[in-house]
Amino acid sequence: MPEKTKTEAPKAEVKTSRYGPYNEIIIDHFRNPRNQGEIADADAVAKVGSPICGDELHLYIKVGTNAAGQLYISDVKFMSFGCAAAVATGSIITELAKGKTLEDALKIGRKDVAMALGGLPVQKIHCSLLSTDALHEAIYDYYKKHGIAVPADLEQLHQNIIKGTTIARMKQEQDVDYCAVPNISFL
Repeated sequence: MPEKTKTEAPKAEVKTSRYGPYNEIIIDHFRNPRNQGEIADADAVAKVGSPICGDELHLYIKVGTNAAGQLYISDVKFMSFGCAAAVATGSIITELAKGKTLEDALKIGRKDVAMALGGLPVQKIHCSLLSTDALHEAIYDYYKKHGIAVPADLEQLHQNIIKGTTIARMKQEQDVDYCAVPNISFL
């Protein structure tokens, strides 16, 4: 009887640049972060951390009403305490969210963050989750502070974030294919 062979998961090969595993976009956002700082009179604030590496991200949002009467993010700033990828994802999430309605901002996912940065090294995928969790938590905070009904999916996400299960959720989804962009390839 033939012996069963074990199928191995694809191995990731990091294409290095002059910045190691980081591409030029990530380095630019790390060295020149956009919208960094605090908003003293923020309408909502989120503070999230990563149990993987200890990175922490604080996100501050101001909310306005657009011409169509929809709530939108009129200003957003961040403070990041962590590695280059944590700073870069904090920077890019502010650019992705600024000007979006709260409903549209809730649709921004970690794939959007990773793709906007031209990809992330596999070992830094969790940083994209950190930034989207911060954005979603800030919107959650806004809804709660202003007596707005929290959508069920946002409430569930909030519960997962406060329980620290977002990393487990990411592992369950096992969708690292969005990292297969210029600086990452799978063999």
